[in-house]
Amino acid sequence: MANDEEIMLAVGKGDIDAFEEIVLRHQKTAWQVAYRFLGDAAEAEDAAQDAFMRILAAAPRYQPSATFRTFLYRVVSRLCIDRKRKMHPVFTDAPPDAPDHRPSASKNLLTSERANDVRRALDTLPANQRMAVVLRYYEGLDYRNIAAAMEITEKAVERLLARGRARLKQELAGLLEGGN
Repeated sequence: MANDEEIMLAVGKGDIDAFEEIVLRHQKTAWQVAYRFLGDAAEAEDAAQDAFMRILAAAPRYQPSATFRTFLYRVVSRLCIDRKRKMHPVFTDAPPDAPDHRPSASKNLLTSERANDVRRALDTLPANQRMAVVLRYYEGLDYRNIAAAMEITEKAVERLLARGRARLKQELAGLLEGGN
């Protein structure tokens, strides 16, 4: 089985089946990053699709200087930051569909409230801090890969994460003190 970088080189030579393989391997990851950043399932779907269209368009110029996954994060990060700058807030009472694992109603309510609190706190962060937090704590990337995805230095990642954590701690102080 070919690795992602080899598959992308085939996509660059016009192999549409190879592109389908890349999409199938990484569509969930692209959607998750976009959703965690944008907070809207439909916007995340649009961003993920747009990311793959851009990847297809860039395929003839693709050079595997980093992992394909890093390239994907870079494309999704740029799109999400651009979309967030252009978006107007959309408030809804209906959360996206979530898997049903059947915990108690009170536990569901508490979990939902905390998730909403974290989502609101994330939304207060500047775009670059938010993306660094999403890539680090939701996607598990190390500083080097975050730096590559965001096209910044590792030191800049360190600073973004430090400021992001401080702001989140401030925003979530009530939760941390047992307020909810």
